[in-house]
Amino acid sequence: MPLAYLEGLGGLLAAGLFIFGLKRMSSPVTALSGIKAAGAGMLIAVASAFLVLTRLPQVAESRLPTNLALAVIALALGGGWALWSGRKVAMTGMPQMVALYNGMGGGAAAAIAAAEIFRGAMPDTLLAGATLAGALIGSVSLTGSVIAWAKLDGKIDRPWRFAGQQYVNAAVFVAALVLGGATALASDGVQATMLAGAFFIVALAFGVLMTLPIGGADMPVVISLYNAFTGLAVALEGYALANPALMIAGMVVGSAGTLLTVLMAKAMNRSLTNVLFSNFGDVAVSTDSQIAGRIKSVEASDAATAMRYAASVIIVPGYGLAVAQAQQKLYEFVKQLQAAGVDVKFAMHPVAGRMPGHMNVLLAEAGVPYDIIFDMEDINDAFASTDVALVIGANDVVNPAARTDKSSPIYGMPILDVDRAHQVYVIKRGQGKGYAGVENLLFYADNCNMVYGDAQAVLTQMVQSVKELAPA
Repeated sequence: MPLAYLEGLGGLLAAGLFIFGLKRMSSPVTALSGIKAAGAGMLIAVASAFLVLTRLPQVAESRLPTNLALAVIALALGGGWALWSGRKVAMTGMPQMVALYNGMGGGAAAAIAAAEIFRGAMPDTLLAGATLAGALIGSVSLTGSVIAWAKLDGKIDRPWRFAGQQYVNAAVFVAALVLGGATALASDGVQATMLAGAFFIVALAFGVLMTLPIGGADMPVVISLYNAFTGLAVALEGYALANPALMIAGMVVGSAGTLLTVLMAKAMNRSLTNVLFSNFGDVAVSTDSQIAGRIKSVEASDAATAMRYAASVIIVPGYGLAVAQAQQKLYEFVKQLQAAGVDVKFAMHPVAGRMPGHMNVLLAEAGVPYDIIFDMEDINDAFASTDVALVIGANDVVNPAARTDKSSPIYGMPILDVDRAHQVYVIKRGQGKGYAGVENLLFYADNCNMVYGDAQAVLTQMVQSVKELAPA
């Protein structure tokens, strides 16, 4: 039966392309080709599955009852929605879209598990354990990602907390484990179905309860964590279906997501348990009483002139840049400075924005060259010798309180040392606080001036001001 072997070869090739694509995604220079390679791998995996469905139905039926028409409709709907939403989404909506897509992956893994469980296809304890574990993790990823989406999109604007919440969450989690075990051990079909239904309801509820109390400042870490959950769930269901491509792809995504989560938590100087079970991110926190100095504002033209005649400028992009959709105008301003002989660099903080790599994607969309974009650890020492630092919409990641104020909730978090530049300009719409809910001491520093306004409008004024200056 050569076609059966062809499916295995297709899965192996798909897995290889997944790994190769992920490796290419480790660098902005090769990321696009990596995404295309991984996409080709997914296409091969789907084509191999359809080959079995159409040419070897007896093999397909032995694994999972299938309906070819429904499968085609599902692919058409999912592919069409993804194409439409991917083209339509604004850069500010990218984190929300990533959260939803990640949740769909977890939900798909949970749906596969549900199909296996409800048809009683768990002949041994090991297979039952893998299937139920994948169902639990996938369900948590689905509903948790939906709550993360709602928080990022402003549908839920505050953490939802109550007394004894951690104990309630622990009880719900234990209930899910007990129901899962009872489902695996149930001998009666009707009883197993009822237990499985209760198991999924509790598992989905746990995803909601786990995510609701987490503050907005932690959403980038949460998205990364649920990405790891989705990968693990897919790997477990790949084992349940004896599908090597799913197992390999899931393990790669799960391990990469776990590493990214750990790195992001480290970038915030916090443990993962602190992210999940603390009250960080609550906007009620404040350090106003410890602030010395005053906020000073200048016109956009004054800031532009200072940067035009500076020798070096470091730009720190933040979420405000994405909100204003000002990345194209920023790069136009950068090219003006470079034409005048100014050395311009970008400094990137690991948790800037609302998802991992958000600012990198933003600058890539504008065509900013990769060789002038630097990670925090590679550029922090340069601030002390830099003439001007320009901060656009960033807040917590440039707050010196992380170094100096032991009472601050962000104390110990690695930050970009913007305050050590000779002069700092901050483009901001108002005097609001960041996601951590604490005042930014940078804004009160002697060497810092605020340029108030929407980043798009301010940068447009800066570009015009530089054009009006006489050539050096």
